[in-house]
Amino acid sequence: MALDSQSVSLTFPDGNSRSFDAGVTPAQVAADISTSLAKKAISATVDGKHWDLQWPINADSQIAIHTMKDEAQANELIRHDLAHIMARAVQEIWPDTKVTIGPVIENGWYYDFDRAEPFTPEDLGKIEKKMKEIINKRDAVTTEVWDRQRAIDFYTQNNEPYKVELIDAIPGDEPLRMYWHGDWQDLCRGPHLQHTGQVPGDAFKLMSIAGAYWRGDSDRAMLQRIYGVAFTGKEKLKAHLHMLEEAAKRDHRKLGREMDLFHMQEEAPGQIFWHPNGWTIYTQLQDYMRRAQQRGGYVEVNTPQVVDRKLWERSGHWDKYQENMFIVEVDEDHAREKAVNALKPMNCPCHVEIFKQGLKSYRDLPLRMAEFGSCARYEPSGALHGIMRVRGFAQDDAHIFSTEDQIGGECARFISFLTDVYKDLGFESFKVKFSDRPEQRAGSDDVWDKAEEALLTATRAAGVEPELNPGEGAFYGPKLEFVLTDAIGRDWQCGTFQVDFVLPERLDATYIGADGAKHRPVMLHRACLGSFERFIGILIEEHSGKLPFWLAPRQVVVASITSDADNYVLEVVETLKAAGVRAEADIRNEKINYKVREHSVGKVPVILAVGHREVDERTVSVRRLGEKQTQVQSLESVTKELGLAATPPDLL
Repeated sequence: MALDSQSVSLTFPDGNSRSFDAGVTPAQVAADISTSLAKKAISATVDGKHWDLQWPINADSQIAIHTMKDEAQANELIRHDLAHIMARAVQEIWPDTKVTIGPVIENGWYYDFDRAEPFTPEDLGKIEKKMKEIINKRDAVTTEVWDRQRAIDFYTQNNEPYKVELIDAIPGDEPLRMYWHGDWQDLCRGPHLQHTGQVPGDAFKLMSIAGAYWRGDSDRAMLQRIYGVAFTGKEKLKAHLHMLEEAAKRDHRKLGREMDLFHMQEEAPGQIFWHPNGWTIYTQLQDYMRRAQQRGGYVEVNTPQVVDRKLWERSGHWDKYQENMFIVEVDEDHAREKAVNALKPMNCPCHVEIFKQGLKSYRDLPLRMAEFGSCARYEPSGALHGIMRVRGFAQDDAHIFSTEDQIGGECARFISFLTDVYKDLGFESFKVKFSDRPEQRAGSDDVWDKAEEALLTATRAAGVEPELNPGEGAFYGPKLEFVLTDAIGRDWQCGTFQVDFVLPERLDATYIGADGAKHRPVMLHRACLGSFERFIGILIEEHSGKLPFWLAPRQVVVASITSDADNYVLEVVETLKAAGVRAEADIRNEKINYKVREHSVGKVPVILAVGHREVDERTVSVRRLGEKQTQVQSLESVTKELGLAATPPDLL
């Protein structure tokens, strides 16, 4: 707190400090700096917290004033204000509607309503029109702090039972902040803009309607949720909507059906039935990763699927991760008590148990242990998403057991390994995030200090400056997250590298050092693709189903134009197969244009058409996916060309 209770010292981003009367608002601070800043100001950051321009400051603080040029803060305010404006619009159109909550989410917001009649897609247009009217009114946004009873009385009188319940659920008895957008009022933490006219009226759109149980409880009322998106300008909205259109075209679930890759069904929620085409992609990718890991000095292992809870208790997963584990009870030899096991959600503890078999020396380190480990994790049904978010999956998982002074070298080695893999799979660059200690964690602060410093130092020594991702580390250690950006600008977190001093301690892993004494190894957790299932989904969407030729499940279809060419078609197929190309024949009694359309929908990269002329000249007509023109080539040249294209990049 300030030494002088009548004044506060505010320090600005440039390091300069100025004194103001206690209770000064950021709006007053902005006005004191300049008239132009006062007009442009939308909010402030005070001691790291996003601050409304109307809120008083009563202590010495760090302060930064924000304008619409500050994208993160501007988007938060615009989306938050639009949630209120939408709720106001709904109640102006349908006054009997009751409001609940309306949080900001990625790219926009949603608001849940209790209304007797269901909203329709046409209603979204009515609501948008009313919202623009409210924005054009430029109504003032004001805030007050009320005691709890006053707020409860207010909402009781206005027949808003959900707001009363929300207040009752707030712990403590601190005052509550109330916001008005014109005459419409909501309970809200803020911050908000200063008037509705600050919201860009051409940079938002209502997107969809969904059902949502109140408080997420299926025994409670089913509400109607309206989603919206918003940005700081109409061009950004336009770009986002274009991205959504592209994403819909690239949706791996749609393409999975068209390419006959996989299916999912209710008898096995969150688990995948791989069809031959999809499993071909899977095994090709796994074979590629196996070769890469062998070259990288990894030994491959395999560990049990079902493991006694005792191991999970010792590792700490039972306490920290049990809600995501599938529990299996077994009546062992008709014992009085059933043995409690779990399907493994990760491979780490089992790898430690392999490391512990036999005496290890410092000369054995680093020991790089890899497994294509099949794991099972309970994901809520609402979170499942095609093959991107599943309950059963396999990771390209590995654990490196090393000494402390080997951390830097192994970190650099892995970043180089991962870079090469991503390039081979079509991703030339990636971002790196550094995730430090979460609130729920194992190990002392001293251990975490050491682990975080070691990982950050190693990352920088490898020439990478990571972006900070606070509080998102694993419960046993900090991690690097490697984030790919796809063709339409979406980010996918795939690879990870984690430094763990905790698990070797908990599971009593040791090695004999040069001094003849026992020491704890450091455990470095790493994955390059993450889960095969999710990465295949990413590849499908990145390439719109037009996978790199070596990964395409059906690389070539040789199609007859006339039945007289059937025998030559079969000869071409066998010739291509001998060259390592996945080729198949289509000698159905259908027109060639029909065959081309069908196989193009299935994203077959190359269609070779064969008729009388091709038989006589021992050639083929080559049509490549996405190209309208065909090219006539000799069987010999096309076999050589496609055989080379079918070779995985690491074998060229």
